[in-house]
Amino acid sequence: MELLAHSVSTHYADFTAAAADLGLTSSQAKTLSVLRRAPASMRSLATTLACDASNMTGIIDRLEKRDLVHREVSATDRRVKNVALTETGQKSIDTIRQQMEQTQTGLDKLSDEERTELFRLLTVVFPR
Repeated sequence: MELLAHSVSTHYADFTAAAADLGLTSSQAKTLSVLRRAPASMRSLATTLACDASNMTGIIDRLEKRDLVHREVSATDRRVKNVALTETGQKSIDTIRQQMEQTQTGLDKLSDEERTELFRLLTVVFPR
């Protein structure tokens, strides 16, 4: 567990530094990362990121001002606003992921088979 904690800590520091290079806080970058999967409601973002709904509003407002996300009405409930990445937002989170040098250097040491096995093991220990 100590090694896993060190790995997560290194990954987080790498992610935070890469985000800062783009002028983003780690919370803003994590929001972009979550939105890579699919648009999400403000409520689900707040839950996923374990933050207060009012804080989430501020994060989204700042990302929207930079044209990294946009709000859209939910297709299933017009009262709900979903947040989606813009093309600029997608490019920004891709850039952050590419600039995570410590993480990439570590993963580059693994063969394709080892990466596959690492992923498999992590999904066993931490199912989604």
